[in-house]
Amino acid sequence: MTTLIQEHSLVLFQGDSITDAGRDRGDAASLGAGYALLAAGRFGSLHAEKGVRFLNRGIGGDRVADLQERWERDCLELRPDWLSIYIGINDTWRRYDSGSPTTAQAYKDGYRRLIERALEASSPQLVLVEPFVLPVNEGQKAWREDLDPKIQAVRELAGEYKTLYVPLDGLFAQAAARTGPAYWAPDGVHPSAAGAALIAEAWLKAVQAI
Repeated sequence: MTTLIQEHSLVLFQGDSITDAGRDRGDAASLGAGYALLAAGRFGSLHAEKGVRFLNRGIGGDRVADLQERWERDCLELRPDWLSIYIGINDTWRRYDSGSPTTAQAYKDGYRRLIERALEASSPQLVLVEPFVLPVNEGQKAWREDLDPKIQAVRELAGEYKTLYVPLDGLFAQAAARTGPAYWAPDGVHPSAAGAALIAEAWLKAVQAI
């Protein structure tokens, strides 16, 4: 299969703890132990001749506003050829655990600015990954009211900027119907090893690597 990612490209994964996945902050090449590592590893094994490099700059707990604050250092200065953005669940979660909401409009506006700044700096190819939640506990069912408009915002941005798109929310809901939600994300948010593999596979399909 001919992947969309060109030879010697630099691919940057950006996001929150799901992307971070315990990466070593002291090692610029560390990919963590989550979907970024799995996606990069499988891509490298299938397309070794392309010499593609992968970086992970996800940071646990981040919201869109946090990405904006570190975008110069952790994105623009790296000048990626491909930029994968996976952000949003904390913009919902903080409303419920600390009373610090982010409106859907603020989320979309902030996300749009991230995209615009990246395009102005190095015109990378974009992959937008939609956030998901699985209702492991009863309280998480109420999160849909807040998260669904944010998912819709990411979909609209993907359409507007004609990016690649990874539709995780439906994918995880479908998977959870087979096993129950905790198998894929024990706390409803952070994926298990199987959940990370599910994300990696969806990401690789989006870039036509598998």
